[in-house]
Amino acid sequence: MIDYRKVKLGKQVAHHDDRVPMLSKYTASLPPPPATVSYDSKITNLGMMLNNKLGDCTCAAVGHCIQQWTAEAQKKQAIIPDADIERLYEIVGHYNPHNPKTDRGAVEINVLNYWLANPFEGNKLSAFCALEPKNHQDIQDAVYIFGNCYIGLQMPLSAQTQEVWTVPPGGPTGQGAPGSWGGHAVPIVAYDERGLTCITWGALLRMTWEFWNAYCDEAYGLLSPDWVAAGKTPAGFDSQQLVTDMNELKAAFPEGRPLAA
Repeated sequence: MIDYRKVKLGKQVAHHDDRVPMLSKYTASLPPPPATVSYDSKITNLGMMLNNKLGDCTCAAVGHCIQQWTAEAQKKQAIIPDADIERLYEIVGHYNPHNPKTDRGAVEINVLNYWLANPFEGNKLSAFCALEPKNHQDIQDAVYIFGNCYIGLQMPLSAQTQEVWTVPPGGPTGQGAPGSWGGHAVPIVAYDERGLTCITWGALLRMTWEFWNAYCDEAYGLLSPDWVAAGKTPAGFDSQQLVTDMNELKAAFPEGRPLAA
């Protein structure tokens, strides 16, 4: 088991952008998602993507989304080199490799806005949408439609010793208090009635729905050609409308400048 006391977090406080469309706008007429979805069977060679050394979880999660999409939907999975993950972190997190004090993490919405305007190592983000963290069907819709969802957690210290993330017996207080460890970004790649599976620190890790309810503070569905081009989005989901609705946000960042943190 990984010694989680020695790994890094790095998700800064959530900044919500009201211009980002909500997923529920596009799913109202769709049937419910399947009770169980798993898109984690083909991915191999999961790496830390420097998140054992740097607070770059927001960027490592981008790399793992790309790796998982391509593993599941393309002929060959793409593994983003650590050097490229670090360069992304330098841009969106203002990290200077020569100054450890600048290793302060990044804001998820900044990462997504930058990726929207700047394909990462040839992997484009066509659009993204916001999810209601406490709406489980919203989260299930996102994983089913987009192949994963990109989320933020306010991690409790109690999670450092858990192989499955759960709310401790005393509840979300003390060492179980939200954010007592710090903020963390991960992609969700599977779910069932008992919980969800995320990619973090080079491994697949389970969390219960109760843990999700207590600690998830932001979540996004990501529309990627790596997934859509393989015909993976379900019939009836209007991905083109989502892309059209993101034009205002793209226009606001013509040079890929992220929102101010």
